[in-house]
Amino acid sequence: MSGPPRAGRPPRPRRTGLSGHRDFRSLWIADTISQFGVQVSILAMPLVAVVHLDAGPQAVGVLVALEFLGSLLVGLPAGVWADRRRRRPVLVGADLVRAVVLASVPLAAWCDVLTIWQLYAVALVQGVATVFFDVAYQSYLPTLVDPADLVEGNTRLQASASVAQMAGPSLAGALVQALTAPVAIAANAASFVLSGLYLAGIRRAEPAPPVAAGPQRPGLLREVGEGLRLVLRDPVLRALAAATAAVNFFTAVFAAVITTFLADDLGLSAGLIGLLMTAGSAGGLAGALAAPALIRRAGHARGVWLPTVVGLPLGLLIPTAGGGSGLAAFVVGWCGCSFAIVAYNVAQVSLRQALCPDGALGRMTATMRFLTWGVMPLGALLGGALGAAAGTRPTLWAAQLGELLVPLILIASPLRLTEPGEGPQPVPALSRDAGTSAAERVAERNLMGS
Repeated sequence: MSGPPRAGRPPRPRRTGLSGHRDFRSLWIADTISQFGVQVSILAMPLVAVVHLDAGPQAVGVLVALEFLGSLLVGLPAGVWADRRRRRPVLVGADLVRAVVLASVPLAAWCDVLTIWQLYAVALVQGVATVFFDVAYQSYLPTLVDPADLVEGNTRLQASASVAQMAGPSLAGALVQALTAPVAIAANAASFVLSGLYLAGIRRAEPAPPVAAGPQRPGLLREVGEGLRLVLRDPVLRALAAATAAVNFFTAVFAAVITTFLADDLGLSAGLIGLLMTAGSAGGLAGALAAPALIRRAGHARGVWLPTVVGLPLGLLIPTAGGGSGLAAFVVGWCGCSFAIVAYNVAQVSLRQALCPDGALGRMTATMRFLTWGVMPLGALLGGALGAAAGTRPTLWAAQLGELLVPLILIASPLRLTEPGEGPQPVPALSRDAGTSAAERVAERNLMGS
């Protein structure tokens, strides 16, 4: 016998935003798994070079440079390619390529044939695959979620990245110390396989890109030029490109010497290095969580540059770090930098996606990546050369002083406007596209802080 009717029972509140979005959840889980693998690799690859192959700062600088060289080699064509194809197969394929090349490192180590040249080759191929993944990934999110959910989506993804930055180095340090660095890289390879499986499980059919076929299709060089003009002609995108390039250049200088500084100069173990990185990366999680509220209260324009003004100056503490209690300077400095960079990324990526229609997202993302990641090989090579010539501590001073250019670039742009409604307007170059009107409305609402 059935129970009494439930007519008086209030209806369940409908889930809003991305809480019940199954496909976004699959993307989120895949990205979280991948981020943990990346963080393990970031620490394990230089440690393989330093500990297993006895490499110096210059060799580590070359290794870091090769990881980012893909942005210069294929950065611009990758955007055109992503706009001409469905993006999910690109994401899955990039994950599988990264898994295969990383798996070759522990295999070679176990056979006692690993060389620095193989690490260089792995770094280069992994970097090229990452270019295709990142271009397709940032272009895929706006087709998977509603425009009003872009900030929430980017916030959740950045929060996962921040948690991975917190816990990943500790995990990497424990794996390296207990099981050796090649085993840690094997775990990274497995994480990319799992990430690819989650991406393959997304159910929502991705519409075919509206690209003309045959003789009507624009040439590759023409489409690359359109992406460059789109970014360089707009003062907001141009300022974001310059500021992000400065962040990445000096972060690459930092990355080229930080492992050598902590492992050799300060004599720290892999496990302790991981713990320090984890503690400092807590600022990144705080930045991801604070970004949406900052954007709502201050407006999208101020939400881009305020975190860099607050957090990046704390990075000047990093070069003062020493043994014992002096390690606190590293943690506080890295915490401030992590907060600034992650909060800035949530705001600037969401702003770019809101300003750009779907048909040009791949080219815009690829152009931004080419301009902002293409400087990283140069930064890494410079960091390695400075580390070998002047030492790691002076190189860290140069890197952290250079980061202070970022808030200056942003404040000198249209993003400096502080009154509601005075923020930058939607990209004029995109107004001809039929899909621009909705994006403009979202951008205008976000920029006014409403």
